[in-house]
Amino acid sequence: MAGHSHWAGIKHKKAIVDAKRGKLWSKLAKAIIIAAKMGGGDPETNLRLRYAIDDAKAVSMPKENIIRAIKRGLGEVEGGVPEEVVYEGYGPGGVAVLCEVLTDNRNRTAAEVRKIFEMSDGKLGGAGCVAWMFESKGFFLVPSESVEEEKLLELALEAGADDVRRSGDKFEITCDPAVFREVKAALEAAGITPDAAQITRLPKTTVDLDADTAVKVLKLMERLDDHDDVQNISSNYNIPDEVMKQIGMS
Repeated sequence: MAGHSHWAGIKHKKAIVDAKRGKLWSKLAKAIIIAAKMGGGDPETNLRLRYAIDDAKAVSMPKENIIRAIKRGLGEVEGGVPEEVVYEGYGPGGVAVLCEVLTDNRNRTAAEVRKIFEMSDGKLGGAGCVAWMFESKGFFLVPSESVEEEKLLELALEAGADDVRRSGDKFEITCDPAVFREVKAALEAAGITPDAAQITRLPKTTVDLDADTAVKVLKLMERLDDHDDVQNISSNYNIPDEVMKQIGMS
C-alpha cells in the first residue's frame, strides 16, 4: 500500500484519540491562525481557511476555539502567529520524508525534529533535498464499502479528478489542487464521507519496504505526527500487501 494512503488511514483512526485529549485541536488551531493571517478571516474568499475550518469541525473542535484562532490570525487577540517551515530528510531504507510544520520557535522545533529522525535511523537533510520527489495534489481516501467503484469513478472524474484507484479496502482519488473544492463538493452531494480529504504532497515514485524497514518507517511517521508542531507528513514508501500481513497491518 502506498505510504500516503496507508498513513492517511492510520491518521484517521489516530484523530479520534488525539481529539479526545485536545492535542489535535491545538494543531488545527495553528492551521486556522496561519490561514487567517495569510488570506483574511472570510472562509468564503479564503479557501485555505475554509479547509482548515472544515478539518476542525470534522473532529468536533468547539466553535469558540475556531473563532478565537481566526481572531488571533487577524491580530485581534493577543498571541503570536506561528511560522510555516518545511523540514526534509531521509528515513529508514532511504525513504524520503517531508514534514510541514507550524512553529513559534524554529530553532526548538528543528532540534526536536532532527532528534526524531535520528532516533528512528533517519537523518534530517537540507532544504530541497527531497521536495523535488513530490507534487502538490488534492487527495481523498474513501472506504470501499461506502460506494461502488464505477459510481465513484464517474462522479470524481466529472468533478475534475485526475484518477481513482483502489488501495486495499480504500479508494484513492487524486486531483489538481485547483479543483479540490469541486471534487469535495461532489463527494458530499453523493453522501460520501472520505476518511481523508486534503491538499498535500504526493510522491512521484515510491520505494518498496521489507517488514523490518516498514516497522521502522511507521514508527518514524508516528513520532513525527505526535509532535505538536508537525501538521502534515509526506513520504515515498510503499508497503507491499505481503509485508502488510507480516507486520500485522492488513
